[in-house]
This record gives sequence, C-alpha cells and structure tokens, in this order.
Amino acid sequence: MAFTPSTACCKPLPLLAPRASSRGSPARAQALLSTPSTSAFHGLRAPLSAAPAPRRRAAFSTGIVCGKVPYRTSVNKGSVPPSFTLKDQNGKPVSLSKFKGKPVVVYFYPADETPGCTKQACAFRDSYEKFKKAGAEVIGISGDDAASHKAFAQKYRLPYTLLADEGNKVRKEWGVPADLFGTLPGRQTYVLDKNGVVQYIYNNQFQPEKHIAETLKILQGL
Repeated sequence: MAFTPSTACCKPLPLLAPRASSRGSPARAQALLSTPSTSAFHGLRAPLSAAPAPRRRAAFSTGIVCGKVPYRTSVNKGSVPPSFTLKDQNGKPVSLSKFKGKPVVVYFYPADETPGCTKQACAFRDSYEKFKKAGAEVIGISGDDAASHKAFAQKYRLPYTLLADEGNKVRKEWGVPADLFGTLPGRQTYVLDKNGVVQYIYNNQFQPEKHIAETLKILQGL
C-alpha cells in the first residue's frame, strides 16, 4: 500500500512576529551608555564606550604572591636600584644616596588622599618608632607634586619623607608594575640594606597595611 503524505503536515507554519522588547530598544541602550560609572576603588571613572571591550586574560594583574614579585622588573632582589633626586614635601631636593649607610624602606603608592594610600601612610606613621629602632629610614613616593605631599603629610602628621615623582620617571626606572590593566599605579615596597642593595620587594595593592608588617620582619633580620 503506497504511503500518501498528509497535506496538513506539509503546510508551512505561519511566522510569528517578534515581540517588542524595551530591554533591547535603542533608546534604552543609549540611556545606559550615556550614564558614566564610577569605580568604588580609588574613585576611578570608567570611560564611556559604545561597545564593551573584548575580555583579555592577563597574567599577574595584581602581582600579589605572598610578598614575592612573580615577574622580572628593573629592580630585583640583590640589585642596586637606580639613584634619584626628587623634591620632598617641603620642596627640598633629596637624593637616595643621602641614606646610604643605613637601611631604607622605599614605598611607591598610587596617590595622596586616596583611601588605601591614607591607610598605608598612617600605618607607617604609627609604626615609625619601630622603623627608627631598626635604624631605618622610610620614604614614600608617588606622582603627586610637593604641595600635595605637604598637605597630605600635615593633615595626617606623617613624620617621614614623601617625594614627588612627577611624570613617574623614577617609578618607570624602578619598574614598578601597574594594576587594573595599567590604569592604577602600583603599590610596591622595597627594603634596601645599609649598602643600598635590595633585600626584599613586596607588592600588594589591596592590603596596603600589610606592607608595614612585612618590611619590619625583614628589617629585624638585617
């Protein structure tokens, strides 16, 4: 017996009209794109973009590995870092060579008056007597100018030296890595012995107060 297909099952189904959605409307998309977003971290403002940037996998975006830097930089443990002369918070030139003969803690931080940097600066202040007892000097460096450093030091009663690395020249020479895909200056601390040789490098952007405890441990062993 020959099989005869049903004409009913062969008829094309009617096409359904697409439902209108306000969620994907051009007006709504434009409204979303026209609203700037501000990061809660250090007040970074995200740039507006008509399309999201492609996601990229980045290695060591924060450089946090229990106080050890997992990449090579211009300054490494056992090396003598490039010397520099920068203005302090009082506008006076200060050279790294001035501190030779005693241990030095050099810490690079993103900027004055940001939440994390203020915590770190005050933690160094609160432990400053311990650093003095270890015979060490503390130097903070950021890209802010001398006037900004002076106001920052006076406001929080910082007893140590802050240096103005305008243009981030020294930061680049020392190879301090940036965070957040290069948008945020890195937070990195170096411990130099009395001969000016680097004995320890600590990088931790998101736990600024840990820099103090880690560097004190090293100083006590020098």
